Amino acid sequence: MSLLRTKPLAVVVDDPDSEHGGLRRALGPWDLVAIGIGCIIGVGIFVLPGVEAAKHAGPGIILSFAIAAAACACAALCYAELAAMIPVAGSAYTYGYATLGELFAWIIGWDLILEYIVAAWLVSIGWSAYFSNLVNTLLSRWKLEIPSVLASAPLVWDSAAHEFRTTGAFVNLPALAIVALLTILLVRGIRESARVNSIMVVIKLGVILLFIGLAVWHVEPANWKPFMPFGFSGVTTAAAIVFLAFVGFDAVSTAAEEARNPQRDMPMGIMGSLAVATVLYMGVSAIMTGIVPYTDLGVADPVALVLNVLDMKLASALVSVGAITGITSVLLVLLMAQPRIFFAMSRDGLLPVAMSKVHPRYRTPVTTTIVTGLVVAVGAALLPIDVVAELCSIGTLFAFVIVSAGVIVLRFTRRDIHRPFRVPMFPFVPALGILLCGGLMVRLPLSTWIRFVAWLVLGLIIYCTYSYRHSKLATRDAAPPRA
Repeated sequence: MSLLRTKPLAVVVDDPDSEHGGLRRALGPWDLVAIGIGCIIGVGIFVLPGVEAAKHAGPGIILSFAIAAAACACAALCYAELAAMIPVAGSAYTYGYATLGELFAWIIGWDLILEYIVAAWLVSIGWSAYFSNLVNTLLSRWKLEIPSVLASAPLVWDSAAHEFRTTGAFVNLPALAIVALLTILLVRGIRESARVNSIMVVIKLGVILLFIGLAVWHVEPANWKPFMPFGFSGVTTAAAIVFLAFVGFDAVSTAAEEARNPQRDMPMGIMGSLAVATVLYMGVSAIMTGIVPYTDLGVADPVALVLNVLDMKLASALVSVGAITGITSVLLVLLMAQPRIFFAMSRDGLLPVAMSKVHPRYRTPVTTTIVTGLVVAVGAALLPIDVVAELCSIGTLFAFVIVSAGVIVLRFTRRDIHRPFRVPMFPFVPALGILLCGGLMVRLPLSTWIRFVAWLVLGLIIYCTYSYRHSKLATRDAAPPRA
C-alpha cells in the first residue's frame, strides 16, 4: 500500500517554506485570469471554429463550443476548489499526491510532462509558420524571404517506410528563437513574464473584439440553415475536438504558489478565464458561420478569410498580427507551466532534487525552466508538425479525471479542511466531470492509447527504479524514530 501513500496536506502547504525556498508570490487576480486566457485563446479561436464547422458541425459549431465548455466547467470547478485549498505548485500532480496517493500522482505528473512539452512543440512550430508567412509577405515587394532551409524541419516522417527522412532543411530557426527568448524571460521572473503575457492578451483580445465589431453587422441568418447539417452526432464529435481548446485553464493552477492571495484569486483566475474564452469562442463561431457558408471555412485562417470576403484587407492583416501574438502568449504559458510540474515532482524527491533549485534573485524554478526550454527548442527546431500533432491530449483528460475524483475523495476523508471555494452541486458536478472526460478519452483513437500506454510504461520503469526509493515520503518512513 506504500504505492498509494499520500502526502499530508500540512506538508504540502508547508513545502514553499522548505529548505529550497518558495517561489515569489507576485500574481494578482488579473494576472491569473490573463494566464488562463493566454493559454486558452490561441489556435482554438483562430483555426478550430472554421475547420470543425466545415468538417463536422456546420453552424452547430456554436453548440459544440457550449457542450465543450460545460464539460470543462465541471473539471474547472474541481480545479478551483483544490487550488484554493492547496495553493502550491504542481497542479493536478500535487492534488493527486494529497488525495489518491503517490503512484497516481506520479502517473499524472508524468503525463503532464508529455502533454505540456508536446503542446509547446506544436505551438512553437505553428508560430514559426505564421511568423515566416507574415515576414515573407512584408518582404515580398523587395523579392526577399526567409530561406526555407532555416524555417522548416530537417526531418519528415515517412509513414510508408516507418522512418524519418531528411528534407534538406537545416533547422527551424524561428521556432528555436522564440522558445529561447521566452525561456530567458521566464527565468528573469514571474512578474515580468506575467506583464508580457498581459500585454499580449490585451492585444489578442483587442484584435478579436475588432473582428466582432467589424463583422457582426454583416451576418446573414440564412447562412445558419441548416443549423446541424451533419446531425447532432457531428456537433458532439466537434465538441470532443474543440474541448482541447479549453484546457489551458489548468495552467493557472500551476502558478498557485506564486499567487498573492491564492484562496481568493485561484477560483477567479480559473473560472474567469474559462468564462471569457467561452463567450468569445461562441461569438466568433456565430459570426463566422453567419457570414461565410460553413462549407468554405475549412482553411487554416478562417478569421482572415471572413474579413477578406468582406474586403477588409487592413483588418485581415491585423488579425494575422493578433494570431501571432495569441500563439506567442499560449507558448509563454506552456513554457511557464511545465517547469512547475518538474519543480513540484523534484521537491518531493520523485525527480532529482537538483531540479527544484530556485534562482536566488528572481525566485523562479531556474533549472527546470532551462531544461524545459532546451527540450522544447530542440524538438521544435528538428521535428515536423505532423508528427508532433499526432500526440493527442489524452494525459490532460486523465488529469481532469484525477482532479474530479480527488475532490470527491477529500470531501469524504477530510471533512475538517477549510475550503475557501466549494464545488457547487456536490457530488454531481465532479462525478459528471469524471464521466465526460472519461468518455472523451474513450473516443480517442487506438494509436493515441498505444502512445499513452508506452509513455506510461516508461514512466513506471523510472518510478520503480528511482522515484519510489528517493521519494521524501519513503525516506521519512524509513528514518529511525527520534530518542
